Parts: sequence; C-alpha cells; structure tokens
Amino acid sequence: MAAAFGFQCSVAAPLNGDTSLHKSIFKTQKINFSSDKPWTSLSSLELKMRNTRSRYQSIVSMSTPQAVSGSKVSVSPLHLEDAKEPPLNTYKPKEPYTATIVSVERIVGPKAPGETCHIVIDHGGNVPYWEGQSYGVIPPGENPKKPGAPHNVRLYSIASTRYGDSFDGKTASLCVRRAVYYDPETGKEDPSKNGVCSNFLCDSKPGDKVKITGPSGKIMLLPEDDPNATHIMIATGTGIAPYRGYLRRMFMESVPNYKFNGLAWLFLGVANNDSLLYDSEFSKYLEDYPGNFRYDRALSREQKNKTGGKMYVQDKIEEYSDEVFKLLDEGAHIYFCGLKGMMPGIQDTLKRVAEGRGESWEAKLSQLKKNKQWHVEVY
Repeated sequence: MAAAFGFQCSVAAPLNGDTSLHKSIFKTQKINFSSDKPWTSLSSLELKMRNTRSRYQSIVSMSTPQAVSGSKVSVSPLHLEDAKEPPLNTYKPKEPYTATIVSVERIVGPKAPGETCHIVIDHGGNVPYWEGQSYGVIPPGENPKKPGAPHNVRLYSIASTRYGDSFDGKTASLCVRRAVYYDPETGKEDPSKNGVCSNFLCDSKPGDKVKITGPSGKIMLLPEDDPNATHIMIATGTGIAPYRGYLRRMFMESVPNYKFNGLAWLFLGVANNDSLLYDSEFSKYLEDYPGNFRYDRALSREQKNKTGGKMYVQDKIEEYSDEVFKLLDEGAHIYFCGLKGMMPGIQDTLKRVAEGRGESWEAKLSQLKKNKQWHVEVY
C-alpha cells in the first residue's frame, strides 16, 4: 500500500499524483497538561485531554513502572479486540462514509514554523480501524483536473487507538499540518496553491461533515504477539501519528488481552520545542513507566549534533547506535514515519554505523525485512 500510493503517516498525500497538498506535515504546537502558556487560552481539546490525564493520573499514580491490571483507563466496546485480521477498505472512494468533525485544535506553540492541528472525527463506530492504519479524506469541491469529479483521496495516519480519544470506539483522531504555499519571489501566501485537504480539515468546525474512506494499510500495524517485544519508533513531525496510537494502547488504556511489558523507544524530530507534538502525553508515560518507555527528541533549530551541525533525528539515533543495533539483533521492531526526505539521512547513518561495527548494512537490512522487523511509511 505504501509503495503503491505514496502512503502517508499523518498528512495528506494524494493517491494519483496531485501534489497541491503534499506536505501537511512537520511541526506543531504542543498540548501542555501541567501549566497554561501565556500565549494561549485553554482550548476544548486541552480541557478534554487534561480531564483525561487527570482521570488517567489518578488511576495510575500508584502503579509501578510495569503495567498493573486495573491501573489504566477503561475502554469499550471490547469486541473491537475480537477480529483476527484488521479491517480494510470498509468504505471506498466512490462510496465514502460521511463522518462528523468533533473538534479541531492547534497543537503547536507560537514559535513553531507552520500550524498543526489535532482533529477528532466521529465515525459513530461504523469505520473501525487498528493502530497504525490510515483513513482517506475527500475534501469538498470539484477536482480542478477532472471537472465534475470530486477531489482525490488524501491519506492520513490515524493518531488514536481503535477506541479513539473518548475511549468508546466512536472517534478517530488525525494530526494534520496545514499546507501553505508562499511565492518565493514575493514572499506572500498564494491561497490558490495551498493544500486543499489540510486546509479544509484545519479550518473545519465542530459539526462539519467529512467524507472518509478506508481504513487502509498493514505496514505499520503494531505486532502484539509478543508483549515483551521492543519497539523503536522514529518520526519526523506529524509522522508521530501512528506512534501516539501505539503508546496510548501500551500505557494509557486497559485492554484485557494486551498487557505491554516490553520497551517502547520513541525518537521524534521537529524544528524546536514549540513544534513538539503530544509531548505532555509522552512525558507522562516516561514518568509512570520508566522501565518500559524511552523518549528522545531531536530539535533541529535548538540542538547541535556531535559535529556542531543541526540535530536531526538520525543524529539522535547515532548517539544510541550501539544500543539500537543490539536491540535489533535481539529482534526489536523498528518503525519510520514522516517526510520521505528523512530516510536517506537515516539510511546513511545506519550504514555508517553498521560498517563501523564490521557489518554489511545491506545484509542486515535484508534480514530485518525478512524477519518483518522493518516498518516504513514516508510521504
């Protein structure tokens, strides 16, 4: 799916080459659970998520680093755990499902380049999905390249578990960066070239209707056969979306048949501190489950790598390369989601590290793919 369609992790990618909206992706305003920022009032999403955290915190505060039965948030309906195979393409582009926007909230700070929104969509339980899958979104209006036809489908990785942010199985969340085009000569915004779908979603209001397709994708599904497994997650910007779903399932939700006791290690690359996404959520897991969760941030505009250059996510990985390679040798899964441009730098770094260890990166990569330890979706 990813290779065939330029599959997205978190922001819109047209299925047939329409690039008007291609990069709804990288940086964003963080939600802060613990203290109000002077630059923003408390939004409805922050209130909702703060209440969620309060509920979660009160339940988990006495837990040990290992997950304890009954220490997490209850979810329903539990029959969502019964399916042996993930749902696929329940709704197709010619017959999409009409869902409803619940909330749209900016989730980056004022110094973040660009705007990213957390968007909650009510599907009424009619479009179930698994963590790591994507929805397609068809923005309203006419396709300029095909008069009379609807716009092309854009794919967005889902940023929630199958139970949604309300834990009732009726919603799905998207993490979307508004794609805005600035004329290089004038420096002014040209709305005619802005991303059609990302701007539609970020401008939506509660109660607005949205046509969705899917769910789609198997590449980024979270393997759950071994609850003691290690999962190394690497994201740039809104590529964080599927990992938010993984981590909520691992550390926030009480799922009877999934008790995570392994290690989840998240590497997130963004521009600066104001661009961090879901940072307070992840910091909470770090506080409550230090034996099961690691979290490393690469802030390209605020941190320096070992050579004095900008700190990108591959530089942060290189800092821990010995540990990363040891974990991979022991069977760890490794995931990459975000800008397509991040992969060459990461691959070069991994190759350099492998050669420094006297290994062939090509042979190692081939083995990782053969063992189904290698999961990549970039856009």
